[in-house]
Amino acid sequence: MVQEYALSFDRGRAKRLLVVPALFDEANRLRRFTVEVMRRLDGAGIDSLLPDFPGTNESLQALEAQEPHDWIDAMAAAARLFGAGHVLALRGGCLFSPYSLPAIHYAPIKASAILRQMLRARMLAAREAGREETREGLMEQALAHGIELAGYRLGPEFVRQFEPMQPRAQDGITHVAQEAVGGSGLWLRAEPGESRVQADALAAAVAVVLA
Repeated sequence: MVQEYALSFDRGRAKRLLVVPALFDEANRLRRFTVEVMRRLDGAGIDSLLPDFPGTNESLQALEAQEPHDWIDAMAAAARLFGAGHVLALRGGCLFSPYSLPAIHYAPIKASAILRQMLRARMLAAREAGREETREGLMEQALAHGIELAGYRLGPEFVRQFEPMQPRAQDGITHVAQEAVGGSGLWLRAEPGESRVQADALAAAVAVVLA
């Protein structure tokens, strides 16, 4: 059995929430914010679990070997193990929230938009280093051999299956837009940051859904 790391606030309470993190560089920028939201939910009597995606953070698995269905299965397994009754997914994590549970989606984003941002960052870095790369050329490379974007080595099957993914749109999903939280998204900052106001607002929105 493969074991993965997770951060949890678990006091054995009835209200139990799986938190699906943002993806890649956005996960780094939103990590502290995510934990602060969980801390507030703990104070509101809600247990929460924040697992790592296989191949990321403390995971011992190889990221390059992952495919999107591995991440979907991992989040579903984490929800079952924790006994979660609801899901809070952030940004790209909304693509991987388990279908079996009601979910709160915070500022969801399409996979194609995530890839576009990561490719743009790579092209800018290449230009600064005196190299010219194009989106078309990078995608051709990615689909043939895999690619490294923002420090993450993605395999060709991951890229192929990931690009068309969109957050699910069905009953049982509550959307929380950035406008409802206030201010600009912390993922837009150059470095990881925090906002007490935004953490308060998102935690309050989640608590209302779970009430």
